[in-house]
Amino acid sequence: MISNNVGHLRAIVFLCSLVVANLSPSLTNRCAAQEPVSSSSAPLPESSAPNGEANPTAQTPSTKAKETDKSENTATKQDKQQKGQRRGSFVLAPLPVVSPAIGSGIVPVVGYIFPFQTRDEESPPSLVGVAGLITDNDTRAFGLAGDIYFKQASYNLKSLYFRGNLDYNLYGVGYAEGNAGLKLPLEQTGQLFFIEFLRALPWKFFVGGRFLTGNSLITVKATTGETPPIPADTGLDTQLRALGVTLTRDSRPNRFYPVEGSLIDFTGDFYANSLGSKYSFQSYNLTFNKYFSLPKKQVLAYNLFLCATEGAPPFYGNCIYGARNELRGYTAGRYLDRYMFATQLEYRLVLRWRLGVVGFGGIGGVAPNPGDFAGDKLLPGAGTGIRFMLSHKFHVNLRTDFAWGKDNLTWSMGVGEAF
Repeated sequence: MISNNVGHLRAIVFLCSLVVANLSPSLTNRCAAQEPVSSSSAPLPESSAPNGEANPTAQTPSTKAKETDKSENTATKQDKQQKGQRRGSFVLAPLPVVSPAIGSGIVPVVGYIFPFQTRDEESPPSLVGVAGLITDNDTRAFGLAGDIYFKQASYNLKSLYFRGNLDYNLYGVGYAEGNAGLKLPLEQTGQLFFIEFLRALPWKFFVGGRFLTGNSLITVKATTGETPPIPADTGLDTQLRALGVTLTRDSRPNRFYPVEGSLIDFTGDFYANSLGSKYSFQSYNLTFNKYFSLPKKQVLAYNLFLCATEGAPPFYGNCIYGARNELRGYTAGRYLDRYMFATQLEYRLVLRWRLGVVGFGGIGGVAPNPGDFAGDKLLPGAGTGIRFMLSHKFHVNLRTDFAWGKDNLTWSMGVGEAF
């Protein structure tokens, strides 16, 4: 699914950035290479004893020369270390993935983190990387990504390229078809290119534009029994292209494990025939996260996600319930429609020995119109999870969650918090 591909790409890029941040702490410790040489290593001055004899602790010229050479060698090593840190660091790591939609497998990641401008002390480190996706349901894909900050964090440039095939089930469009228990196995092969450029504004806002282009071919896999209707564009190479806008504000001190602050993120993508897209429609997404710090290493996290689609989208251009951990307990793609909302609350507790536990619950739904969110069609979810801290410095967790939906149980695994 093209729209779902964007979600998978963002997950891959986020995982890549997490791994790089975890395994390259030297980049955040530049000041260590700038510390002056201790005065204890400097030559001691000569002095004379009262009887006129040379002080036994006085240094000879050869001793001075040796210590001078030692000091110069130390400075040279520190200079090389500082230059090495400025160049950046490579990271290679395999990450597990467990998804109810695309199966279980591995995400191999190679990343490089570096300061885009070595004298820029305000911008976060930049990132380039490549990641793969291999699961047990024959899903195969790879992605290239870049996330560049420059000019004292005044600008942010993101770019993604994705190519591969995703194997998943189509349950139909709308609550009724998602609840009917029928599914159609599909394989979607294609590629996607995405670029976004943001400019910093006062009060921690970023605003900018984005461009997305991609094509895909959908084929029906062999199956028996009754299935939902076959999509109209099956067997056709479909092109989608869009221009969009982004407005975001992030006041979280640590985006890997927020204990306070908030995140507001709004995106709007406009697909049009005039841009070369087969379908003309608009897609809007709004995310609001708020974090409250509680005593004794406890955090209360709140998440609200809203989605709206206007125009004439393909089935995979609709809002997809459960695709972005809203809500856990549902297979991504089982419920999809023009409009969607999801809200959830999560309690997080840090334990000893790098362990942690969470409990979460929420409710949401999909509907063809904003006023059609009926009470008997809402989709609640709840669950619990275990956390293992991979990095003390950044508090990055490996997470595993067990969640119960309306009539389903899911187990998911990933790096970083759900929101």
